[in-house]
Amino acid sequence: MLRTLAEATALRGDLLGASRVVVVGNGVLGSEIAATVRRMGPAVTLVGPQPAPMTDQIGSGVALHLAALHRRHGIELRGVPYADHAFFQANSKTLVSAVATAEERGLAHRTLVDYLHRLVGEKLDSPGDDLLSALAERIRAGELTRAGAAAMGVLLLLGGHETTANMISLGTLTLLDHPDQLARVRDTDDPAVVTAAVEELLRYLSIVHLGRRRTALEDIEIGGRTIRAGDGVILLGELANRAPAVFPDPDRLDITRNARLHQAFGAGAHHCVGQPPARMELQVICPTLFRRIPTLRAAEAVDRLPFTYDAVVHGLHALPVTW
Repeated sequence: MLRTLAEATALRGDLLGASRVVVVGNGVLGSEIAATVRRMGPAVTLVGPQPAPMTDQIGSGVALHLAALHRRHGIELRGVPYADHAFFQANSKTLVSAVATAEERGLAHRTLVDYLHRLVGEKLDSPGDDLLSALAERIRAGELTRAGAAAMGVLLLLGGHETTANMISLGTLTLLDHPDQLARVRDTDDPAVVTAAVEELLRYLSIVHLGRRRTALEDIEIGGRTIRAGDGVILLGELANRAPAVFPDPDRLDITRNARLHQAFGAGAHHCVGQPPARMELQVICPTLFRRIPTLRAAEAVDRLPFTYDAVVHGLHALPVTW
């Protein structure tokens, strides 16, 4: 939905130099989204109480606007009532399933788009302090169609339901398996250390296993190879994230490395529009979880954990922990 490469570049930003990542720039998304995320910034420096035993340890009884962060998956931030959480979770899981039929995925996509089309209409009449309302403002300005806003809303909600939630669980497990690097994230007072750690986890885990398919419109040479017009190309971001020419010793987790060139969110004009709130959530949960529960550890051996093998988004069905 971005119109120019400059807009995509502005949205990406200088990630490793920021203490908190927010949407920047104007373009199609507009300054309202940036203002919305900035206004919510103070509310995401702590994690509120959860309906689970560990929540008293994490939240310390603090009730925040973004309470239940890892279960709500950013739905309230995006402007969808939390009462519809189960509806979105069911449809989003179908949409990213590797075993669902094309018909099932198509139905899930249409269901979400139809719902968001109606919800965006409600935001036009009664805007709130959320991202869908910001998209509705772009409709009023003539910069975005209602259908386009609904389609973008699906992307933002998928980012909140599947990718961020799986990054939290896998990132937690990975840091537990690297206690020296976990300690660095937990004990630092430097936000840049946390930011760099999140970027390295995004690179190292590369949870989205989705081959991006493209057809060359003209002859082009990339990396010493000539791709002819009409040739099909499958782009694997997870392999690019392990390229030794860019990331030395790529199979090793190193939160001190400069990993900002990773392809976890894609790149260019078609990169993930939901990456700013995803980064923000990860930058909050990584240090907060281990500071509030310093003795946290996995309750099961890695080879006994229920990993997901039936979806294009790699993750865990559950991560049992104890402390």
